[in-house]
Amino acid sequence: MPRRTPRRLLVTAALALTLAACGESTPQETGGSATGGSGTAAATPACESRPATAEPPAGVSTDLAVAPEVPASDTPPPCGLVTGDVVVGTGPEAVAGSPVAVKYVGAFYETGEQFDSSWSRGADETLPVTLGQGRVIPGFEQGIAGMRVGGRRMVTIPSDLAYGPQGQGPIPGGATLVFVLDLVSAG
Repeated sequence: MPRRTPRRLLVTAALALTLAACGESTPQETGGSATGGSGTAAATPACESRPATAEPPAGVSTDLAVAPEVPASDTPPPCGLVTGDVVVGTGPEAVAGSPVAVKYVGAFYETGEQFDSSWSRGADETLPVTLGQGRVIPGFEQGIAGMRVGGRRMVTIPSDLAYGPQGQGPIPGGATLVFVLDLVSAG
């Protein structure tokens, strides 16, 4: 029996540390630089908690006939999905199971540099998506849900709802992405 008490204390201490780490509400910090430098840069938050909806930056065009530009950001990216309606549509709503067509611009959060755009293939080019089928990244589908036709929404997508730590094509692992979505049709 004397051996059980130290084991219980060890298990209890490990459990307490695990629970304390899960309950941490401050931003995560990383040392070094984004390029893998020697660590001379000050530690910066990897992400910060934000509300799920937010006002989009003033620089995003409200003219649905014009391809939007995504501004660069100098703040830490959000830890979760954040949406902001640039233009609120008045048509049918995009709901789970509904086929939709969207125009979009995809860019990197930190720089605003575009990596993909339906607009680059023509002003009338759209991407067909059926919400809930999982044929696009989860954050893209989640960002469309609830939009109404005629709307434009800016969606900031953390890596875990995008391409994760492995990345894909020109998108590096761990990248936070921003999409500006125009809902062209739903239903």
